[in-house]
Amino acid sequence: MTLAKRIIPCLDVDAGNVVKGINFSDVKIAGDPVFFAKKYTHEGADEIVFLDINASHEGREALKTVIKEVARVINIPFTVGGGIRNLHDAREILLSGADKVSINTAAVKNPELVSQLMNLFGKQCVVVAIDVKRHHVGHSTEKKSCWFEVRILGGREGTGIEAIEWAKKVEKLGAGEILLTSIDKDGTENGYDLELIRAISRAVRIPVIASGGCGSQEHILEVFRRTDVEAALAASIFHYEKATVNSVKQYLNENGVNVRI
Repeated sequence: MTLAKRIIPCLDVDAGNVVKGINFSDVKIAGDPVFFAKKYTHEGADEIVFLDINASHEGREALKTVIKEVARVINIPFTVGGGIRNLHDAREILLSGADKVSINTAAVKNPELVSQLMNLFGKQCVVVAIDVKRHHVGHSTEKKSCWFEVRILGGREGTGIEAIEWAKKVEKLGAGEILLTSIDKDGTENGYDLELIRAISRAVRIPVIASGGCGSQEHILEVFRRTDVEAALAASIFHYEKATVNSVKQYLNENGVNVRI
């Protein structure tokens, strides 16, 4: 029997509030992280991801007080990312109640940190977040191809690193999971970037979480049917009550996707 697919609500947090933007900008306040975390746990979420979206850009640690408050009200796996620069930061986040840490900027700047985290805390604790921007190649008269660039500091800075090769590298370094976000699709609610997700999930053997663009339960069904991802992350659909975690799982189950109900 295949492993159950996971549904993961995401809490993008800025200044203690859950926020939601489009293409990593135009951010608006959506509500209280503790309220949302408790609600989604009761609705049957498989995990919660908490991303302090400006911590790396602002050169500070993630908000440990808020992380502790969220950890207290949930009993499901809890991943925290944002502002984790070294082993000390990761340890502090795990001691605050997180089960996993997610790193992006720090992994690009110091790839060995991935291996160090794995050796100290175990592979199951290490999530590498890959934020990707699509670049088109070729003139308008030609058939355009594209390449996928890894971006850091909350999407603000390009790296010139090709995302598929980077995914393979972080797997070798010891990442237990990849959180893959399409910056182009983020907040648009018009569906996941299936081409990107398919390419990355085929290139690695570790679990890939699809993120960016979910606007309906149909999009979640589509990403599970058309790619090899193990989990789908979503925010707007749940924050603005277009669907509940429970209703999405019922829909997936009715359409032949193995989920925990």
